[in-house]
Amino acid sequence: MRISDIKEPTVSYFQGNFAPVQAQISEPCIEVIGTVPEALNGAFLRIGANPVFVNDPESYHPFAGDGMIHEVVFEQGKVWYRNRFVETDGHLAEQEVGGLIWDGINTKPEDVEKYGPSKNIANTAMIFHSGKFLALQEGARPFELKLPELDPIGEVDFDGRLRHAFSAHPKIDPRTGELISYGYSVTDAPYCAVSLINREGELVHTTDVEIPKPVMMHDCAITENYTVIMDLPCVFDFERMAAGKSILYFQPENGSRFGLLARGADGDKIRWFDVESCYCYHTVNAFEEGDEVVVEGCRSERNSIGDETKPQPNDRSDLPMLHQWRFNLKTGEVVERKLDDNWGCEFARINEAFIGVRNRYAYAARIAGNNLESGFDGIIKYDLVNETNSHYPYGASRLGGEPIFAPKPDGAHEEDGWVIGFVWDEQLKRSECIILDAKHFEQGPIARVVMPTRVPFGFHSAWVDQEAWQAAQLS
Repeated sequence: MRISDIKEPTVSYFQGNFAPVQAQISEPCIEVIGTVPEALNGAFLRIGANPVFVNDPESYHPFAGDGMIHEVVFEQGKVWYRNRFVETDGHLAEQEVGGLIWDGINTKPEDVEKYGPSKNIANTAMIFHSGKFLALQEGARPFELKLPELDPIGEVDFDGRLRHAFSAHPKIDPRTGELISYGYSVTDAPYCAVSLINREGELVHTTDVEIPKPVMMHDCAITENYTVIMDLPCVFDFERMAAGKSILYFQPENGSRFGLLARGADGDKIRWFDVESCYCYHTVNAFEEGDEVVVEGCRSERNSIGDETKPQPNDRSDLPMLHQWRFNLKTGEVVERKLDDNWGCEFARINEAFIGVRNRYAYAARIAGNNLESGFDGIIKYDLVNETNSHYPYGASRLGGEPIFAPKPDGAHEEDGWVIGFVWDEQLKRSECIILDAKHFEQGPIARVVMPTRVPFGFHSAWVDQEAWQAAQLS
């Protein structure tokens, strides 16, 4: 069935600002509260799951929808909005037949033979590297689009050298221009692989990393010399699936550990460090300090995916909070501690010029309650060196998502830039793109751009400078 055929009331993923949109528009943004800086030139992009067809709304998974990108283009103080589906082959095939082709275990064998075993939904995150703008989903290949129109180009396999699913969260080393990615397999040992793509966009090295079971690895981290792999106990279990339960669930007895692999080294050289049982969807950054590799991220005590029991109102075990791990390469010692034990946060972003080295500032989505289902009611700016924080609350009846840092073109310091994000105002029934000056964060937005249409809640954001995509088009 089409999403438009779903009648309320139904599950929350089709209600309010979680509900998908089907219209694709491209319009100027007329209403601006405040002033958009003329020096802010580029594209703020946010991707998410936006289903077109569903067979059973009650069993729909919020990660499963078609990828849609919402883009706000800034140019000399003027603002333009567009949204487009990521037009992968799978998306176009379902448009052609007018219904869902891939439906898990209910997928028809003849459709698998005709269209392939899976659909690239390209709905999770985005990255711009070596002149290519890529939409990412961790179970598939990257999908390239052209900026700023978001026209589809196609899947990228790096001249046939990519032999694993590509992560939703690869990392670019800003000093070398290298892109470090990894991928995990749900079915085939050794279950993990790491690849290195050079500045020119050539995949130059892939190595397998052996782990005991297939686990969900949603993010990684890099330092100047190491890739950090997280083997955490969110396990894929086909026996559970056969019994009608979630294939993915948190199994603490599986253990929690971080692996450090020197860049370009073979996977059997990885060094593992056991940590306290936990889950970490997203890292903030990693860096080297003396004999230690330091990783900072949003850690929860567990992951409730696949948990059939309802959490208690005051249970904070599933609440991600800012955390630090220190791994001593000389002694093997691990020291970990909370960096914030008051506020839950996720989707923390930094000035990406500091990926892999000690950064001072991070900007995270503030969680409104005791779990991720509460939504994000503001942004927390963390000073990681002085271990302080400041907050920008969105206000009553307003929720947002992942913020992004856009550097000022003439910036000389880490916080010289703007923090940008989408906010949904439930009372006014409208979406806004807000812009904060990172250095004067506590003063709130310098501009609130009213969107010409509703922007549903989604996943990850990206910023691409106008000069970067224009240079790529000329090369």
